[in-house]
Amino acid sequence: MNVKLNDTVLVITGKDAGKQGKVVATSPKSNKVVVEGVNLQKKAKKARRANETSQIIEKEGAIDASNVMVVCDACSKPVRVKYSVEGGKKVRVCPKCGAVLDKAYAGKKGAKAAEVKEAPKKRTRKRAAKKAEETAEGEAE
Repeated sequence: MNVKLNDTVLVITGKDAGKQGKVVATSPKSNKVVVEGVNLQKKAKKARRANETSQIIEKEGAIDASNVMVVCDACSKPVRVKYSVEGGKKVRVCPKCGAVLDKAYAGKKGAKAAEVKEAPKKRTRKRAAKKAEETAEGEAE
């Protein structure tokens, strides 16, 4: 499935064709996605307690992943996703402008090389620190 969470997508078929929205949930096994503001379904909610009121709730329903196209952030056009290997990782790429569609990967492009790990601070027990201070004071006198 070439659609991931938080992608901006364009619905290409169905009653909501032409609408754009953000992917709220994905289900790779059933090849379905839930898009914000698309395929709204009404559901009656019954009052369960005396102080509650019954109401009709609108929520987004799942649509097939083949009915949406990913919108490129750089060129703002719906595209078919192209895959390429960059730095040992398989990433999604826009075939029209060449921009990386994976937001997590795009932010980490040069950060990994610049990142230097610091050694963790050595922990000292309070008792050992007090003894060291006492011996230092004793030697100073």
